[in-house]
Amino acid sequence: MHTTLTSKGQVTIPKHIRDALHLEPGCAIEFRINREGEVVLTRPRTLQDENDRFERLRGKADVKWRTDDLMAMLRGDD
Repeated sequence: MHTTLTSKGQVTIPKHIRDALHLEPGCAIEFRINREGEVVLTRPRTLQDENDRFERLRGKADVKWRTDDLMAMLRGDD
């Protein structure tokens, strides 16, 4: 698929690529040129993305230990 560069230097990113990268209006994107001279378009990882990854796991642990007990075990305290 090809697209045309506008006089303002803008292009339209095809829908299947926007969908694959979960791009929405206002979303940041990153352009890089690889060793072969190809342009690589990525969605940069943000702090929000990292927080979401951990947020999905919050409250999933089934360990019923208190923090002090766990820290003592990890440190080897007797």
